[in-house]
Amino acid sequence: MRISHWTAGVSALALLTACNAAEDTALESDAMPAETAATETMADAETASMEETESDRLNAWFQDVFDRNVARSPMTQTYLGMKTNYDQWSDASPEYAQEGFELGQADLAHMQATFDFDALDDSAQLSWRLFEYNAERAQEAQRWNDHGYTFTPRSGPHMNAASFLINNHRVDTAEDAQAYIGRLRNLPTYLDQNIANSRRSAELGVLTPQWTYEPMIATARNIISGAPFDDGEASPLLADFTGKVEALDIDDADKARLISEAEAALTEAVAPAYGRVIALFEEQAEVATEDDGVWKHPDGGEFYNFLLNGYTTMDLSAEEIHQLGVSEVARIHDEMRGIMEQVGYEGSLQDFFEFMRTDEQFYYPNTDEGRAEYLAEATSLIDTMTETLPQMFNTFPRAELEVRRVEIFRQDAAGKAFYQRPAPNGSRPGVYYANLRDMSLMPTYQMEALAYHEGSPGHHMQLAIMQELEGIPAFRRFGGYTAYTEGWGLYTEFLPKEFGFYSDPYSDFGRLAMELWRACRLVVDTGLHYHQWTRQEAIDYLSENTPNPLGDSIAAIDRYIVYPGQATAYKIGMLEILRLRGIAEEALGEAYDIRDFHDVVLTQGAMPLSVLEERVNAWVASEQP
Repeated sequence: MRISHWTAGVSALALLTACNAAEDTALESDAMPAETAATETMADAETASMEETESDRLNAWFQDVFDRNVARSPMTQTYLGMKTNYDQWSDASPEYAQEGFELGQADLAHMQATFDFDALDDSAQLSWRLFEYNAERAQEAQRWNDHGYTFTPRSGPHMNAASFLINNHRVDTAEDAQAYIGRLRNLPTYLDQNIANSRRSAELGVLTPQWTYEPMIATARNIISGAPFDDGEASPLLADFTGKVEALDIDDADKARLISEAEAALTEAVAPAYGRVIALFEEQAEVATEDDGVWKHPDGGEFYNFLLNGYTTMDLSAEEIHQLGVSEVARIHDEMRGIMEQVGYEGSLQDFFEFMRTDEQFYYPNTDEGRAEYLAEATSLIDTMTETLPQMFNTFPRAELEVRRVEIFRQDAAGKAFYQRPAPNGSRPGVYYANLRDMSLMPTYQMEALAYHEGSPGHHMQLAIMQELEGIPAFRRFGGYTAYTEGWGLYTEFLPKEFGFYSDPYSDFGRLAMELWRACRLVVDTGLHYHQWTRQEAIDYLSENTPNPLGDSIAAIDRYIVYPGQATAYKIGMLEILRLRGIAEEALGEAYDIRDFHDVVLTQGAMPLSVLEERVNAWVASEQP
């Protein structure tokens, strides 16, 4: 199956595998006569052993499925910190994707025929249900093969291949360096497969809007600019390779040889392959239209509904999501007016937005010194938060968290900020990436909320903890559902306020501004892809309703156009987590502990929101006297 990022909330691994969690139940026999209690306790123990055995069998099979799928994907192996097939790229052909789909459907049939659902413990039953959910999504996605965008200005093999080598291909030995060279030599096959995928989509009439091609061409050219392609400074890949090789404890002659081989691979293999990518972009730019929404594609309305359902994991129509966004925007605007009164600002909300956009007190200088100050302050915010986490949580990740700047070669195409998961083997920390290309787009009043969302207690707490869970098969630890993951991230922007953070009213305004941004996403995403808004209409909506600078609005709309539906998951997920928390607080009263609620949300890994609701309800019932 090739839906690119259109897997719509279910990760590629999750589509091919299933999920599991661990939760035991206790049996009570206090009121029984001693003999009866002893007899039934033995029977219960035997039954529990049988259930555990069946659950263990299922979990072991899940692990086998995960291992098989990982073995099919050299890039996944590298993401997981492994060095097998270290000179290879994953197969991007439709034949490989179809084989993966068929394996997944066969796995589902095998599970249903081989294991006894009623003999499983609660966690294994949850795994079973999630496996079925993922398999059903994969089946539905078959209809939409080739409807997704292979290349976009925000992501795609033309930029991800370079970032993959730079950020994930570790070079600890000369052999690792040789494998890096092998990957450079083998890159043309990977890129050519993706070129073919894009051409198939184009034959269906699926093309990104005309404006997308210029930035895609620029990104591709950035990869092959500089030495050894021309007389400039070292290109991104050569600079990365040289730095990694120079750090090795090997002879200078061996270093020189490896660098020379890499230069040859770059000029002989990588440059021509990127030339073909650029030629594809130029060719498609000639025939692409200026229409922005997926409504323009064959059965575009149904495709968009499929995406919304997947990303939100809820059965909400585009119009319902649109109207929810409109109401949330109005609510947050009212809260912002309260901040205006608090700081003594006189004028309209729009005037206040302009003040926040332009006043120098809210921005670091657009210099290397200003960028260094931003990174230092973001690190300090996370360090302070780390000290407070025990008031909020019982469970903590072992992996470290670092703050880094987005690499220069991809900063023009990358988002404002994002999180990269740690390597499961501990070889790479979790990373909060801040895009410091233009400091006017990174206001200080948003620093807190951004650090909490992308770092801690946001994505690092959720994703790192999920990877480290014990008793849960690997495929579950590396899967995900966008509404759950991003809903958690947005929820954790709000959470620190309840513990005394955002003491500066401008910083609290920044929190509201970021929540407002996600509420506006509900409006503009459905506006673009359901109501057939133009790109400019969507940009104007963000500009008029948020304090973000125009550059933010343009970059955001450009993202929502090529990732239809994805942006709706954040606010939907946050609202659902808050709703479920409210139910728990009201039902449990004084017995409620937010740390226990967070355990319920986090310690089983990612899941659809409907399943999370079931977990919270079960926990509440178990805690009530």
